[in-house]
Amino acid sequence: MTAGKMELVQPRNIADARAAIRHVFVRDLELSCLIGIYQHEKEAAQRVRINLDLAVREGEPNGQLYDDLANVVCYEKLSNGVRDLVGQGHTNLVETLAEDIAAMCLTDIRVRSARVRVEKLDVFEDTASVGVEIERFNPEI
Repeated sequence: MTAGKMELVQPRNIADARAAIRHVFVRDLELSCLIGIYQHEKEAAQRVRINLDLAVREGEPNGQLYDDLANVVCYEKLSNGVRDLVGQGHTNLVETLAEDIAAMCLTDIRVRSARVRVEKLDVFEDTASVGVEIERFNPEI
């Protein structure tokens, strides 16, 4: 850290050819969600924005996909999985939702790590969003 200035933490580059890692992502998935600890949050859904960044093992040593969906981590399946989790009912904490989403992503053993950001969009008038970002690693690796 330099005098008087805070250094920003930069996210690591996820895609890595040397390590045969692909970056699979879902950007700005906006859903209506029952989330929060206050009574009014338990009675009415609110908007959340969810972002996923996954480090995915490419699989084949040559990186070939053979144009086959079975050879990739499907972002449609990820998005639908998030929708299913959000649709299961009320969650108190954005941290809990982020952990549940990360765990869902990591059920595919090709996913080495999952970075999940959950933002509540309508909490404060003077902010664009509030929330949490986590990164979790696959225990199967």
